[in-house]
Amino acid sequence: MSEWMENGMIRIADDVVAVISSIATLETEGVSGMSAGIAEGITKRVSGKQVQRGVQVIIEDDEATIDVRVVVQFGQKIDEVCKQVQFNVKKSIENMTGIEVKAVNVRVDGVDLKQQEVKTQTSSAVTPGQALSSFA
Repeated sequence: MSEWMENGMIRIADDVVAVISSIATLETEGVSGMSAGIAEGITKRVSGKQVQRGVQVIIEDDEATIDVRVVVQFGQKIDEVCKQVQFNVKKSIENMTGIEVKAVNVRVDGVDLKQQEVKTQTSSAVTPGQALSSFA
Protein backbone atom coordinates (compact mmCIF):
# COMPACT_ATOMS: atom_id res chain seq x y z
CA MET A 1 0.00 0.00 0.00
CA SER A 2 1.29 3.45 -0.82
CA GLU A 3 -0.43 6.73 -0.24
CA TRP A 4 0.54 10.32 -1.01
CA MET A 5 0.27 12.61 1.96
CA GLU A 6 1.00 16.33 2.25
CA ASN A 7 4.51 15.65 3.50
CA GLY A 8 5.35 12.73 1.20
CA MET A 9 4.48 9.11 0.52
CA ILE A 10 3.59 6.40 3.03
CA ARG A 11 4.30 2.80 2.03
CA ILE A 12 3.39 -0.26 4.02
CA ALA A 13 5.05 -3.46 2.84
CA ASP A 14 3.02 -6.64 2.39
CA ASP A 15 5.37 -8.32 4.87
CA VAL A 16 4.30 -5.85 7.57
CA VAL A 17 0.65 -6.72 6.95
CA ALA A 18 1.58 -10.43 7.08
CA VAL A 19 3.30 -10.02 10.46
CA ILE A 20 0.29 -8.17 11.88
CA SER A 21 -1.98 -10.93 10.53
CA SER A 22 0.18 -13.65 12.05
CA ILE A 23 0.26 -12.06 15.49
CA ALA A 24 -3.50 -11.42 15.47
CA THR A 25 -4.10 -15.04 14.45
CA LEU A 26 -1.82 -16.53 17.11
CA GLU A 27 -3.43 -14.37 19.81
CA THR A 28 -6.84 -15.91 19.00
CA GLU A 29 -8.08 -18.37 21.61
CA GLY A 30 -8.21 -21.88 20.16
CA VAL A 31 -5.41 -21.41 17.64
CA SER A 32 -2.47 -23.66 18.40
CA GLY A 33 -0.20 -22.45 15.60
CA MET A 34 0.26 -21.46 11.97
CA SER A 35 0.79 -23.89 9.13
CA ALA A 36 3.04 -23.43 6.11
CA GLY A 37 2.10 -25.11 2.85
CA ILE A 38 4.41 -26.52 0.19
CA ALA A 39 3.74 -23.58 -2.13
CA GLU A 40 4.94 -21.21 0.58
CA GLY A 41 8.34 -22.92 0.74
CA ILE A 42 8.70 -22.81 -3.03
CA THR A 43 7.73 -19.13 -3.14
CA LYS A 44 10.36 -18.30 -0.54
CA ARG A 45 13.10 -20.16 -2.45
CA VAL A 46 12.22 -18.83 -5.89
CA SER A 47 11.52 -15.19 -5.05
CA GLY A 48 13.98 -14.86 -2.20
CA LYS A 49 11.25 -12.87 -0.46
CA GLN A 50 10.61 -13.21 3.26
CA VAL A 51 7.31 -15.04 3.65
CA GLN A 52 5.48 -15.00 6.99
CA ARG A 53 4.63 -18.59 7.89
CA GLY A 54 1.00 -19.45 7.19
CA VAL A 55 0.02 -16.02 5.84
CA GLN A 56 -0.42 -14.73 2.30
CA VAL A 57 -1.25 -11.08 1.66
CA ILE A 58 -2.57 -9.61 -1.59
CA ILE A 59 -3.13 -5.85 -1.71
CA GLU A 60 -4.90 -4.43 -4.75
CA ASP A 61 -6.50 -0.98 -5.02
CA ASP A 62 -5.82 -0.30 -1.32
CA GLU A 63 -7.82 -3.38 -0.28
CA ALA A 64 -6.25 -6.43 1.30
CA THR A 65 -7.13 -10.07 0.96
CA ILE A 66 -5.50 -12.20 3.64
CA ASP A 67 -5.14 -15.99 3.57
CA VAL A 68 -4.15 -17.66 6.85
CA ARG A 69 -3.47 -21.34 7.54
CA VAL A 70 -3.98 -22.48 11.12
CA VAL A 71 -3.83 -25.45 13.44
CA VAL A 72 -6.70 -25.49 15.95
CA GLN A 73 -6.53 -26.88 19.49
CA PHE A 74 -8.42 -30.12 20.06
CA GLY A 75 -11.84 -29.61 21.64
CA GLN A 76 -12.40 -26.14 20.20
CA LYS A 77 -15.35 -25.31 17.93
CA ILE A 78 -13.48 -24.88 14.66
CA ASP A 79 -16.03 -22.59 13.00
CA GLU A 80 -16.07 -20.24 15.99
CA VAL A 81 -12.27 -20.13 16.17
CA CYS A 82 -12.10 -19.31 12.44
CA LYS A 83 -14.69 -16.53 12.75
CA GLN A 84 -12.70 -15.05 15.62
CA VAL A 85 -9.49 -15.24 13.56
CA GLN A 86 -11.24 -13.37 10.73
CA PHE A 87 -12.45 -10.67 13.12
CA ASN A 88 -9.08 -10.27 14.90
CA VAL A 89 -7.03 -10.12 11.69
CA LYS A 90 -9.37 -7.63 10.01
CA LYS A 91 -9.55 -5.38 13.07
CA SER A 92 -5.77 -5.44 13.64
CA ILE A 93 -4.85 -4.62 10.05
CA GLU A 94 -7.43 -1.87 9.65
CA ASN A 95 -6.57 -0.27 13.01
CA MET A 96 -2.80 -0.41 12.57
CA THR A 97 -2.41 0.36 8.87
CA GLY A 98 -5.60 2.01 7.62
CA ILE A 99 -5.79 -0.57 4.83
CA GLU A 100 -9.32 -1.85 4.20
CA VAL A 101 -9.55 -5.63 4.50
CA LYS A 102 -11.79 -7.13 1.83
CA ALA A 103 -11.50 -10.74 3.00
CA VAL A 104 -9.76 -12.95 5.55
CA ASN A 105 -9.75 -16.54 4.33
CA VAL A 106 -8.97 -19.13 7.00
CA ARG A 107 -7.83 -22.64 6.15
CA VAL A 108 -7.60 -25.19 8.97
CA ASP A 109 -4.69 -27.50 8.19
CA GLY A 110 -4.81 -29.55 11.36
CA VAL A 111 -5.92 -30.15 14.93
CA ASP A 112 -3.40 -30.05 17.77
CA LEU A 113 -3.92 -33.16 19.91
CA LYS A 114 -1.34 -32.25 22.56
CA GLN A 115 -4.01 -30.85 24.91
CA GLN A 116 -6.00 -34.11 24.64
CA GLU A 117 -2.89 -36.26 25.23
CA VAL A 118 -2.08 -34.34 28.43
CA LYS A 119 -5.63 -34.86 29.75
CA THR A 120 -5.52 -38.59 28.92
CA GLN A 121 -2.15 -39.06 30.63
CA THR A 122 -3.30 -37.11 33.70
CA SER A 123 -6.51 -39.10 34.10
CA SER A 124 -4.70 -42.44 33.82
CA ALA A 125 -1.87 -41.42 36.16
CA VAL A 126 -1.62 -43.12 39.54
CA THR A 127 -1.81 -40.83 42.57
CA PRO A 128 0.62 -41.36 45.46
CA GLY A 129 -2.23 -42.61 47.68
CA GLN A 130 -3.24 -45.24 45.12
CA ALA A 131 0.35 -46.41 44.75
CA LEU A 132 0.73 -46.90 48.52
CA SER A 133 -2.59 -48.73 48.87
CA SER A 134 -1.60 -51.27 46.23
CA PHE A 135 1.33 -52.38 48.40
CA ALA A 136 -0.80 -52.82 51.52
